[in-house]
Amino acid sequence: MAQQVRAVVARGKGSPVSLETIIVPDPGPGEALVRIQACGVCHTDLHYREGGINDDFPFLLGHEAAGVVESVGEGVTDVAPGDFVILNWRAVCGQCRACRRGRPWYCFDTHNAEQKMTLLDGTELSPALGIGAFAEKTLVHAGQCTKVDPAVSPAVAGLLGCGVMAGIGAAINTGNVGRGDSVAVIGCGGVGNAAIVGARLAGAATIIAVDIDDRKLETAQRMGATHTVNSQATDPVEAIRGLTGGNGADVVIEAVGRPETYRQAFYARDLAGTVVLVGVPTPEMKLELPLLDVFGRGGSLKSSWYGDCLPSRDFPMLVDLHLQGRLDLGAFVTETIALDEVEKAFDRMRNGDVLRSVVVF
Repeated sequence: MAQQVRAVVARGKGSPVSLETIIVPDPGPGEALVRIQACGVCHTDLHYREGGINDDFPFLLGHEAAGVVESVGEGVTDVAPGDFVILNWRAVCGQCRACRRGRPWYCFDTHNAEQKMTLLDGTELSPALGIGAFAEKTLVHAGQCTKVDPAVSPAVAGLLGCGVMAGIGAAINTGNVGRGDSVAVIGCGGVGNAAIVGARLAGAATIIAVDIDDRKLETAQRMGATHTVNSQATDPVEAIRGLTGGNGADVVIEAVGRPETYRQAFYARDLAGTVVLVGVPTPEMKLELPLLDVFGRGGSLKSSWYGDCLPSRDFPMLVDLHLQGRLDLGAFVTETIALDEVEKAFDRMRNGDVLRSVVVF
């Protein structure tokens, strides 16, 4: 039987979000109904609200979430009612050419729920990243549920569902940061700071944080950066080279998603080094680089999709590291808020006042 729950909805481009009652169907084959316990406020949600992703309004926002499976549909065997799960937005299919080649983190046919959640008048909602978790309950594909140790706090577990995983994965999975490497991270918001944490976990010797906000640079130091560079006051390329023996960093992670900062990343890496783009650009952005420089500098230019993570492998591992005291996920949570405070959280995000606001139910 369908249920009515409270949820945060974006009805139009740039309009403030509203708290509304929506209808959530019972799970069908392959689906799961999840009672949300916590959901982080991610910049991607703001992109949806402002029409920066697409114009499929109204959107059911929220995707960085953890909760408890309430019921499952026919054929679901990997999770069961009562399981504590982190939601992921890349539920692998197991059948596409990437999955068949043993690279499921690149899955080209990821799953979402088939049924639609709706407004009371029957208008279908577009769930952010196929999740829609600024809601008391949400309907997802069962493959979007990753079971983890329930000892972890939902407020920190949910962060692995997007931003923290994207940053840690950009360093460890995509960038292949190794022991003794030098790493520079351009852009020290939630994802950039997670990349710093990932570089530290991987054993990087030098971790250079670059941003235009001294508050973010102070946070980056607490997260493990060995050096900071304010790129408004200093040329970041020259600063990174100066901190790496004149060579440039082995791995440069661009966590802004702009052509200007990508160029900085490209020229701040060592010869044969790696650039990882994890910041999300907008459709109109263009990049121009001398092709001879692309050839002559060698190395790798990579994009990191969701930290190239495999949720079934990476989420439980990172939760275990947190419970062992080796990964402080709580450091990412600036504040916990109620469901009706999401719009205010967007304002604080824009102002750079928070690393993460987390809705707690």
